[in-house]
Amino acid sequence: MTATSIDTALIPGEFRPLMQAISEAAVKLSELIRQGGDLARPVGTNSDGDGQKALDVMADDLFRTTLGRAGLRWFASEEQDSSIEMNPSGRMAIAIDPLDGSSNIDTNVSIGTIFSVYPAEATAEASFLRPMREQIAAGYIIYGPRCAMMVSFGDGLQHYALDPRSGQFRPVAARMEIPEAASEFAINASNYRHWARPIRAYIDDCLAGTDGPCETNFNMRWIASLVAEAHRILIRGGVFLYPSDARKGYERGRLRMLYECGPIAFLVEQAGGKATDGCEPILDQRVETLHQRTPFVFGSTDKVARIAAYHDLPESEVSALFGHRGLFRA
Repeated sequence: MTATSIDTALIPGEFRPLMQAISEAAVKLSELIRQGGDLARPVGTNSDGDGQKALDVMADDLFRTTLGRAGLRWFASEEQDSSIEMNPSGRMAIAIDPLDGSSNIDTNVSIGTIFSVYPAEATAEASFLRPMREQIAAGYIIYGPRCAMMVSFGDGLQHYALDPRSGQFRPVAARMEIPEAASEFAINASNYRHWARPIRAYIDDCLAGTDGPCETNFNMRWIASLVAEAHRILIRGGVFLYPSDARKGYERGRLRMLYECGPIAFLVEQAGGKATDGCEPILDQRVETLHQRTPFVFGSTDKVARIAAYHDLPESEVSALFGHRGLFRA
């Protein structure tokens, strides 16, 4: 394992072998992405029926092989049916989405890796099927114009960037905080007709701009890459929504609690933001199955709290036109 894959000065000692392995795999994956080729070629489906691309499989193999040398006990991947025992004496368990946003591979939009770390228990089930707040570390790598990493060990959010000359992740900021003053929201507006009334009402009020109860002109963003959305919000503020909706298979949202929402929620809270399923904090919930899905809302505290409040409005108030939604006017 490369000793220089990450500057470990800010990393607690017990996490250094793990972070060396994660960063080594990330450097190699970043190189694969830059080289290009037929990375978006369909190669089948994963354990949950989602289509897999060639790069999905490459990333899964790369992280599993590299992390196998990091002293982990349990490894769970979004691309696999079940978890794998690596080292019976290992003290940590990792859940990983090796390649988030793979639908964007062929369009050269930023994609990423998301990971979450737990204390290892005697069984894989006990290690991963537990309250989300029991994470001891989480992070993501974004493979964009600049390859970067956000990671937390439970004491604030750290920001790293990959130096392409040395092949090492180096600190950018020892502590990050989500800006509160932001006027951006991210949602796939093409699904508007399928959303529940509270979500439609919130988006209607954002679109009403300074004439509505939010009294702010908003910009809408949608990248369809969770890591890219999270990175923008951690840097600039705003809010991301992937709600449940009326379509078959979307009743509980589409993002996975263990591999995506839990780790992003951990990072967001460490940066002073909030993350919920629309109403309740994600980190207060328990993972019941490896591939459990959930609605997901995260970002600046005031905006996430406001969305939760829309779910508490009376039916008549939620259904009202924005101009009559007096509860939210300053």
